[in-house]
Amino acid sequence: MPTTNSRLARVLLAVGAYLCVGTGVFAQTADSQTTEYANKSWTSTTDLKGDNLNPERIIASHSQTDNRTLDEQSIQILSSDGHFEPYQDFETETLQVDANTVRTTIRTFAQDVNRRKTLVQVTEEEKHTLPGGRSNVIRITSNADVNGKLEPVRREIVETKGIGTDIEETNSTVVLGSINGGLTRAIKTRELRKRAANDTVETEKTTWFQDINRNWQLSEVRHATTKQDGTNRTTEERVSRLDAEGKLNEVSHVMSQESESPSGEKRSVAETYSIDVPGTAPDGRLHLVERKTSTESSSSTGERATERQVEKINPGDPGSGLRVSVLVGGRMVPGPSGEQSTVIIRARDLNDDFPVVSVETTKSDRIATIQVQQTPAEKP
Repeated sequence: MPTTNSRLARVLLAVGAYLCVGTGVFAQTADSQTTEYANKSWTSTTDLKGDNLNPERIIASHSQTDNRTLDEQSIQILSSDGHFEPYQDFETETLQVDANTVRTTIRTFAQDVNRRKTLVQVTEEEKHTLPGGRSNVIRITSNADVNGKLEPVRREIVETKGIGTDIEETNSTVVLGSINGGLTRAIKTRELRKRAANDTVETEKTTWFQDINRNWQLSEVRHATTKQDGTNRTTEERVSRLDAEGKLNEVSHVMSQESESPSGEKRSVAETYSIDVPGTAPDGRLHLVERKTSTESSSSTGERATERQVEKINPGDPGSGLRVSVLVGGRMVPGPSGEQSTVIIRARDLNDDFPVVSVETTKSDRIATIQVQQTPAEKP
């Protein structure tokens, strides 16, 4: 893949993930509708084009047989002769071993120098559900060496258990490959999740890193509070990290609000405050640096539309406040032979115009049967 294309692809993927847009944005419908897919197996083809982007094509498929589910994704790029050629492939296989065990395997393939499909990475995960609401997950990632032999490079162990009636504790340990060979503990986290009154959930997640002397050092603490009021939800998250003097100070604060109208239209706004402001020297205080706004609507025929925008600080004029930086529009139309969707991303350029950065079109043979249900005026 050309260098320019690689850079732009990474930018677009980051923007897409950041905005939660793309074909995945159409995976859910409003609560006033019940969607059931008539077929458990489907395929889709997505074409990604842009003025300065080498065209890409993503072919995805989903199949389910008894207790086994397989999702495949093939990324192809346009070659110099005008044909799409394989670039990277992913396979996610999920197996329901028994009532309490789920095994997931993710395989990543790339093209070698002879353009042969070669396995380069495998992630194996096994989750066990235990009595009393407890569970544990073991996740191992292995990379292939020059001879194609898989060597473990990361192991993660996650254990969840209940503490009392309304408190859940999750502890995780990440083991990474060391320069001396083998694996060594590198990161550990502890998350407490507490249910409070009035549909409120409070979480606190603490992260430690192991230093060169193999001592655990506090790295970060995240506090989040989520309140649910009918179809409206507010979330407040505060992140604190150690400063140069070893003191724990707040570095970011995110406030988000989500609401849904009686007609099923969804709207969300998230504002981020940070001590790091582009174009200015840090003063130790929190400043508004970003605002994300999105709306989603569905019709009785199953057609869905999304509008997203991101406002950010202009590094060249940080004192002028936020300005719109990215605009995203998405539309999905169901049909008798499947779904068709389009996502268009526009970004502000040096002339303050909003040219199209990329256009993503997807065609899928996935067919949904939509049943419209009347939403009660009042919920018990």
